[in-house]
This record gives sequence, C-alpha cells and structure tokens, in this order.
Amino acid sequence: MFIKRIEMRELRMQLLHPFETSFGVTTGRRIVLVTVTDGTHLGYGEVTAGEGPFYSHETSETAWHILRDFIIPNAVGKTIDTALGFAPFARGIRGHNMAKAGLETALWDLEAKIKGVPLWKMLGGSRETIDCGVSIGIQPTIDKLLAKIDTEVKAGYRRIKIKIKPGWDLEVIRQVREAFPKIRLMGDANSAYTLADIDLFKKMDKYDVMMFEQPLHYEDIIDHAELQKHIQTPICLDESIHSAEDARKAIRIGACRIINIKLGRVGGHREVRAVHDVCRDNGIPVWCGGMLESGIGRAHNIALSSLENFSLPGDVSASKRYWTEDIVDPPVEVSAEGQITQRNAPGIGYTVKEDLIGKLTVRSQAFNA
Repeated sequence: MFIKRIEMRELRMQLLHPFETSFGVTTGRRIVLVTVTDGTHLGYGEVTAGEGPFYSHETSETAWHILRDFIIPNAVGKTIDTALGFAPFARGIRGHNMAKAGLETALWDLEAKIKGVPLWKMLGGSRETIDCGVSIGIQPTIDKLLAKIDTEVKAGYRRIKIKIKPGWDLEVIRQVREAFPKIRLMGDANSAYTLADIDLFKKMDKYDVMMFEQPLHYEDIIDHAELQKHIQTPICLDESIHSAEDARKAIRIGACRIINIKLGRVGGHREVRAVHDVCRDNGIPVWCGGMLESGIGRAHNIALSSLENFSLPGDVSASKRYWTEDIVDPPVEVSAEGQITQRNAPGIGYTVKEDLIGKLTVRSQAFNA
C-alpha cells in the first residue's frame, strides 16, 4: 500500500444544540479530517480532539501540529503491507493518540477500499447491527432534561447517558428514575468528583444506574478501585484508559467493571482491538464512546462497534442529533428499534460529500510523495 498523498483539512461545523458537560459548553466543532491515497483509492480519518484541552491535553490545534510536523512527514511516500504498518510513523511520539488516530484510521479505510471489503469486516467484527444510546448534556432545568430524555426514548434509543457534576447529580438522577423507571440509565461525571464524595455515590446507588462513568480524576485508577469497593453500581473508566496495558492494570486492581473505548483516545483501530481483547478475556464489557464526531468519525465508530465484546449500547447516534447536514451520504440513521445496521460498501461504507467539506474547510495542507 503506497502512501502517495496525505491531506489535512480543518472544518468548522456548528452543532444543532449546545452540549454541556462538567468541562463547559460546546456549540461548534473544529474537526480535522485526514485523507490518504495510493493514487487510486482514498481513505478518510478524523481527529476527535476537542477545541480546548479539557477532556484531553490534545486539541484540534495540537493535533494539526503533531500530524504536520512529525507523523505525516514520516509516512508520505512510504509503502506498508497493511494499516498495521502505521506504528513506525509515530515511533517515539509520546501521547497525542488522537492525532495518531487521524492518520491511522484513514489507512484502515484505504486498505479496506483497496481490498474491496467493509471496514467492519476487516476489523474482525461480527455484529451486523449495533445497539445505540445517546449522551445528553447538562440542561438548564431538570424539566428540560426530562423532556429531552422523553424525545430520545421515543426515538428508540436503548440507553440514556446523562452528564452529572457536583450540584447536578443526586436529585437529577432521582427525578429521572422516577419519570423513567425502566430505561437503561447511566451518569457520566467526566472526573468531576473525589473520594470525599463516596457517600453521595452510595445514595445514588439505589436508583438502578447501570454505571457511573469516570467519576474521579482522569489519570487515576487507584482511587477508582477504592470507590468501587464502596458502591454497587459498576464504575466505567473512560479518560483513564489509553491502551490495552492501562485496561489490564485497571481491571487487575478492580478499578472498573466496564470500559468505554474511544477510537481517538486509544490511538486508532489497532489499539481498540487490543483493549477490546483484554476486556473480553477478563469478562469486562465495553462500549463505544462518542466525541461529537462528524459522519466520518461516526462511521469508524460504527465499524469498531461490530467487535464481539461491544455488548453495551454506545454513544453512536444519528447524524440528525448533531448536524443540519452531515458530511456523509446517507447520513447515519438509527432505526425505530435503536439500532444501526452495518453497511457493506468497501471501507467506512458511506459516501463522503466532498463539495460540502469544501464549503466547511477553513484551512488545508497536502503532502505529496
């Protein structure tokens, strides 16, 4: 597989609705797309970093820098057998997994298109349909949150995730559970709490929450293991897990009972499969987390969610929840049963709207062999 040309493009895409977490409010996305061609086929990847260094130290700007100045110069003009040959292009670069994943995922898409197979099958997936959940940001009032949940439940989504933070937690979960006694409900804290909040989590235990996602510090597994000893609700780790080794250690000390796998956070499809396998072998279910991706990043998430141990509904929802018009055709759609069916076209399976991307692009840079 000859890497003839790599191009980066930064898009500005406006969200349909503001999305609030314990980090702050996001109203629009700076999305960095990476394309790679062998001269015949074109592979697409997406950098999932945010606009600011809040979820991660990475941002759209740092990813652009790392790709432009380090990763892409090592890759363009090279020949690799498969996308698994990406690793040498990023050798010696500490961290910056989202930047790495931008090119790595584009190479997987390119390889699948060269071979004429769907990406999900090339990854070794077996789930032809995946169960979908939604993530709902912090709302101005509980009543508005309940209204949003009602809309998503009626749309068929199989799991509801709500963001929580100090002051927006126990009473919110109590009222949500009272209004929706049967939904699969989880709370995502994005590292907003400490061990001083153990009693609070004990109180939330009784509301049948399927998991608390990343309640404590983003680099921690020790305190999460301590918290898990005191509560019945499973802890799900997100920001703490960047590799299969991280997953192995967290599982070994009892820091979690579930893991959220995000493609960018772990550095691409190769490491997704490694984390998936460690979790599967230890009886830890996984699910796919979302980062407000465009249709390209969403298509990659759909493909990786086909792996056997993605047994819980992920944050892989319909394009229309986020964008007036997505950059893929057809837009990602969720059935009335809350599922997405894998597409069988080569690669990511969706046609990319190059004309629309052109209109949304604010800068680009190409690298030729």
